[in-house]
This record gives sequence, C-alpha cells and structure tokens, in this order.
Amino acid sequence: MAHILAVDDAKVIRMMVKNILESHGHTVTLAEDGREAMIFARDNDVDLVITDLNMPNMGGMSFTAALRNLDNYRYTPILIMTTEDSEYKKKKAKGSGATGWIQKPVNEERLLRAVAKTLSK
Repeated sequence: MAHILAVDDAKVIRMMVKNILESHGHTVTLAEDGREAMIFARDNDVDLVITDLNMPNMGGMSFTAALRNLDNYRYTPILIMTTEDSEYKKKKAKGSGATGWIQKPVNEERLLRAVAKTLSK
C-alpha cells in the first residue's frame, strides 16, 4: 500500500484521514501545516500528499509549489482537500502543481475513491 503525507491544521481532519487510510492498509504521516510538512518532505519520500488549502504558516498552494521544487516530489501526486469550490482556486491550485481536488466535507468513500484514482495514474 501507499505512504501518504496528510497535511491539515485541524487535528480532527488529520486524525480522520489517518484512521480511514490506515484502516485500508496505507501508512500515513501527519503534519499540521505546510512548513512542518516541508521539513518532513526534505528527507522523506511518500507516494501521495493530501493537503488542506487554508493553513497558517504555509498554506496548501505555497506548500504544493515548494514541494514541486524538490527533485523527489516533482512527480508525486498532490491532492488539495478543502471547503473551497471556486473554479479560480482550482485552476490556481493546478497551476501551483496540484494533481487533484477533494471537496470537504470528506467521507470515507470519497477519500478512498480519490486516493485510489490518484494512485492508479
């Protein structure tokens, strides 16, 4: 199964993502913002990144763009998970390197479907 980095400033969301994905065989590393996730990413590889869009210290778009500048994350799939739904934000996220978008609120079925679809590409 996959090693997934899940980044969200809301602890309840981080734990929900971790519990769902680990119950389906994935390994999950958690970070509470983009800055903390970048520290992890500089020395560790994962198969997939799921990040919130709006976070303190370093938000999802800045984090995604920074990840894409790391050689080992140039092609790693990155999903943005957020309550935002504007086409402008989606295009901007894509422009910063996001692979896809998951609309919150997220349930188990939607999360697993998005992860499976993204990892199969």
